[in-house]
Amino acid sequence: MAVTVGELVEIPHLRLEVYSGASGLGREVTWTHTSDLPEPWRWVTGGEFLMTNGMSFPKSAKEQADLVRHLADAGVAGLGIGENMYCPRLTAAFTRTSDELGFPVLWIRYPLPFVAISRSVAEATLLDQSHRLARTVRIYDLIRRHTARGAAPADLLSALARELGCEIQVCDRATGEPWFPGTTPLDPTISDAVVALSEASKNVAGGAYGLPSVGDRAAMLTDIPRHAGAALVTLSDPRVGVDPIQLQHAATVVAIELSQTQLMLEHERRYGSGLLTQMLEGRMDIAGVTAQLADLGLKPESAVLVAARSEEPERMLELHNSLWRHTLPYLCLVRMGTAHVLVPDGPGTDSVLSRALGPTARIGISRTVGSLARFQDAAREAAWALSIAERRETVVSRYGSAVPWVGLSSVADAQTLVDRILRPVLDYDEQHNSRLVETLDAFLQNQRSWQQTAQAMHIHRQTVMYRIRKVEALTSRDLADTNSLSELWLAVRAAELLYTRDSDRSESKPAT
Repeated sequence: MAVTVGELVEIPHLRLEVYSGASGLGREVTWTHTSDLPEPWRWVTGGEFLMTNGMSFPKSAKEQADLVRHLADAGVAGLGIGENMYCPRLTAAFTRTSDELGFPVLWIRYPLPFVAISRSVAEATLLDQSHRLARTVRIYDLIRRHTARGAAPADLLSALARELGCEIQVCDRATGEPWFPGTTPLDPTISDAVVALSEASKNVAGGAYGLPSVGDRAAMLTDIPRHAGAALVTLSDPRVGVDPIQLQHAATVVAIELSQTQLMLEHERRYGSGLLTQMLEGRMDIAGVTAQLADLGLKPESAVLVAARSEEPERMLELHNSLWRHTLPYLCLVRMGTAHVLVPDGPGTDSVLSRALGPTARIGISRTVGSLARFQDAAREAAWALSIAERRETVVSRYGSAVPWVGLSSVADAQTLVDRILRPVLDYDEQHNSRLVETLDAFLQNQRSWQQTAQAMHIHRQTVMYRIRKVEALTSRDLADTNSLSELWLAVRAAELLYTRDSDRSESKPAT
């Protein structure tokens, strides 16, 4: 055990005298610190016996009382003031505050050197430091034994909790959810506080932050080295607390476990993204892919294809982590700003996806894939649903359940409209490598202005006129006619909904 302030007073050769705050003599001293800075509480971590010759000590009653409060709030064990040196007269407010808070203030007799007190504290805490060193060795040995046994992360956290004498949980900072599957969720109050704190301190690296207490337990968040998206949360008896040094060692051990886990997840993600790329591009042997999906725990008859976007790209890149945490088998691919996911459908699927992708998420979900023979249809359904989610600014849109857009209730409706009106133009573009559909879209978006369209596309005005006349000839429609104008506008919007979402818009074409 560490030496207390009262035990320091009882050491004869130190000749320390209690001035005030005698009820706090039981406070433990972990170290000594000498400071004459104006705000000494900013330079301590808790448990120090602070010594000063009083050169920067405030003179007013209010400032002296505030000094005591700040030191007590910072966890300082006590204050020693050099007698007959530079300290101004201590006020009644100072003494009263010290007594009320149980914050001990001692006189250090002149000419006793401060270093003599430091040596006494060091000698008294030598055994405690030995115990701390042994505990540190055990903490780092946990990761070796954990890896050798291949145990679950929950077992490692339980072992760390026993060493530190508190409850330990690791969570995702963006959502407050448990980082490892099979571990206890945080209390909602703490979970919400983690998310709020993470939003407020995105540019802060390193440190520990207080969280709302739950019942009779004090909660604290500690950053995990090299893993800014995760946090270590401890819940402990506020009368005992957690050793901050040991807590940092525990955070380092958790960082090692996180790194190993993320290497495994990255390997799985790359394998899955390669497989999903083949499926989306139609380059697959159905029997072989079915077997691969079965090995991953995915069944086409109960899976859906998801197309999603978020204004927070890092959330899309980490989407596979969240799916793993919820023990959902998956294939995940992110390209050209869109996340594509094959995942089992279920009552919680929408919630998992939306929480992982954040408040700016727009998510389109296909019907159940069923057979891999209709996988390309599922891809178009997911893209269709995503387009509706984006246009209606809703988080999740499921194919077939959303309100039809511009009178089109399905991919089939959109395809029929495109084939009936735009097919000659699409075929011409493909055969001549031209840009008639793109020019028509720009022309309509720019209120049929030749000049604005030319500027938007960086081409000559005469080129725009030639292309639009070509579109009118191919479609047998006149853009000066209202009926023809509305048909062409609807056909272009339908074609936009049918564009493949994973290729550059200037190079993509409607599905056929």
